[in-house]
Amino acid sequence: MSPDKITIHDIARILNVDSSTVSRALNDSPRVTEKTKNRIIAKAHELGYQRNDLASNLRKNKTNTLGVIVPRISRHFFSSAIAGIEETSYNLGYNVIICQSLEQLEREHNNINTLVANRVDGVLVSISMETKNYEHFEGLRKRKIPFVFFDRHLDIPDTSSVLIDDFQAGFDATEHLIIKGCEKIAHFSGPMHLEIYKNRCEGYKAALLKHDMEFSEELIFSSRLMEQDGVDNVNKIIELPYKVDGIFSANDVAAISALQQLKRNGYKIPEDIAIVGFSNEGISAVIEPSLTTINQPGFDIGKRAAELLISQITNSNKNFINEKIVIQASLVERDSSQHNMAF
Repeated sequence: MSPDKITIHDIARILNVDSSTVSRALNDSPRVTEKTKNRIIAKAHELGYQRNDLASNLRKNKTNTLGVIVPRISRHFFSSAIAGIEETSYNLGYNVIICQSLEQLEREHNNINTLVANRVDGVLVSISMETKNYEHFEGLRKRKIPFVFFDRHLDIPDTSSVLIDDFQAGFDATEHLIIKGCEKIAHFSGPMHLEIYKNRCEGYKAALLKHDMEFSEELIFSSRLMEQDGVDNVNKIIELPYKVDGIFSANDVAAISALQQLKRNGYKIPEDIAIVGFSNEGISAVIEPSLTTINQPGFDIGKRAAELLISQITNSNKNFINEKIVIQASLVERDSSQHNMAF
């Protein structure tokens, strides 16, 4: 008989004992003598018996499985966050199912349906760029499945999140360019309905205000921050009737493509235009010139998010908890902004 077909009933028949005795022995019940317990465990090992943990957990209405939804696994921040989630979950006895929305609301809906169908105990999610409402998350709430946002979040009452201080990070990035002598700073923003991009833009504005610099809506370029968006934004900047000498991009992808497009057009970085990105993608340190960026501690964010979700899963009263954990990001200065243009 194949080992994956062995059941407690087979062990009971071979040893001529009740199947209930086998079950108790395999669950280390004190109702079974050590001699009988050892005999049953030895036979189970000999036959290659494997417990059906899924069936056992389902009987307890618990699967010890977490669902994770991210926009793109390929992004360094999200892969780092997943590593933190997976390690923490494993250490606390949970498995992880990972889905990606690819920045599509419909796919995010389908991800949640898949996770619900797989009976996950809770969900960790960083929302897509298309997500503007939270009906699908209300479905989780009705099923009493706790969920925690990380990085990108929705402002929903009685929900928890693990975030960086996006306002402060946006402020630090912009002030860094100002200190380096930039006088006209453009901002590449993501969709403004998302809290993270709204907050990063507010930080940008606050830094300009602090240094008595004029704010212009014309210098805000909102997009999905893909590679082509960085190129398109640079082409718009070049057409402006005045010189832009600094760019703060709300992600590294658009910042890097902007840097490359500027170089193709004969601009020197940072002498002509200094650039700061966001997220500290792996490529940011090796491009030429290397990119100054905001480092998001992805592993730590994932770790804290998993700990927070598991604490809610194990919370006996099953009430949804409103807890926000804010983690500080840091500026990593590299060649794209190091040249001090101030007199």
